Amino acid sequence: MNEVAPDTLNPKIGRAPGWQGIVADWSSDQRAFENVSWGKAMMWIFLLSDTFIFGTFLISYMTGRMSTTVPWPNPSEVFALEIGGHHLPLILIAIMTFVLISSSGTMAMAVNFAYRRDRKKTAILMLLTAVLGAAFVGMQAFEWSKLIAEGVRPWGNPWGAEQFGSSFFMITGFHGTHVTIGVIFLIIVARKVWRGDFDDGRRGFFTSRRGHYEIVEITGLYWHFVDLVWVFIFALFYLW
Repeated sequence: MNEVAPDTLNPKIGRAPGWQGIVADWSSDQRAFENVSWGKAMMWIFLLSDTFIFGTFLISYMTGRMSTTVPWPNPSEVFALEIGGHHLPLILIAIMTFVLISSSGTMAMAVNFAYRRDRKKTAILMLLTAVLGAAFVGMQAFEWSKLIAEGVRPWGNPWGAEQFGSSFFMITGFHGTHVTIGVIFLIIVARKVWRGDFDDGRRGFFTSRRGHYEIVEITGLYWHFVDLVWVFIFALFYLW
């Protein structure tokens, strides 16, 4: 495609007028992704498809909740804990949210140190992120076991609308599966970083190019997505 001559640019909007400007805009979008690696592009495509899936689940949940004529269970009561004789609504959910959001911070720092080639700090921060993710999954397992013991099932619950059980287990279970996969992925990549596979160019999964730490950033993209999805689940499931 022919480049637009500089003297034809509109000084007010910074691009060529008319169709030339439209073509230049589309070309710039193409060039913006021209140097993106295959792995990063595939991760973005995967996250986009996952966004549609989670979006469908959440929209279905909202539709079911707004259309049912049976009262919906009160989240402050359903997800409350008795600690020291005190009734604490949503205390476990608040801790889970804090843990997962904190893990997003440690993951961001891991990416920062990865591009500085500081492999020890990168590995430690990735392992810390994995520990926080595992803690989140553990608390979610406790939450599930508590609700199951209280009679919540995918086909009903003792507090009202039957759709509550099915939507809760499906959405939180699907998200929890993503977190679990992320924890495993974090541990694998952290081990490779700690051993120096990215510095030595050791052949294997994700380490084919010497001095290439981009897989840490790709892992971070996945992990930040998982954290962002939890924000929507938290807002719609526990606060609504």
